[in-house]
Amino acid sequence: MAKKILMLVGDFTEDYETMVPFQALSMLGYQVDAVCPDKKAGDVVRTAVHDFLGDQTYTEKPGHNFAITADFDAVDTADYVGLFITGGRAPEYIRLNARVIEIVQEFFKDKKPVAAICHGPQVLTAAGVLKGYKATAYPAVGPDVTLAGGTYVEVDASEAVVDGNLVTAPAWPGDTAIIREFVKLLGAKIEI
Repeated sequence: MAKKILMLVGDFTEDYETMVPFQALSMLGYQVDAVCPDKKAGDVVRTAVHDFLGDQTYTEKPGHNFAITADFDAVDTADYVGLFITGGRAPEYIRLNARVIEIVQEFFKDKKPVAAICHGPQVLTAAGVLKGYKATAYPAVGPDVTLAGGTYVEVDASEAVVDGNLVTAPAWPGDTAIIREFVKLLGAKIEI
């Protein structure tokens, strides 16, 4: 039986920060259960493509429909070896769901690997789990990390920050780095 990863998503999750980790972790043999509050397996969430075109912030364009692969209401964190929180706009509202907060707190209580990219750390700040952790995020989320008791670390968008069981990255250019470090935290060995 494949080891299972829980992926928290929502409408207007960032396309690359969802599709790339989902496909890469699946390719490595993990069963990735993508869930969203109030949705069941087979439902979809819309994604958004964020890009940096020289404006003061990113642009947002419609992405793909992303299929939910498991029922949110059936999540039992004991079934999973790790948690991946996608970015985009979804974190700002899924963090308002009490069960999302409990899920995150359960992963931290059990010291299981957790990855959060871009705006994903907003879910971590709402769950109150960042105290004493170093983390990165999309720069606009940096103050939230600090206010939640974490230490915000500014890195290039292509990098990731690891602290204990947590790995974070600032945006989709860091997909490779966050997935690589998350897989290391999961204990996977990849030989070329």
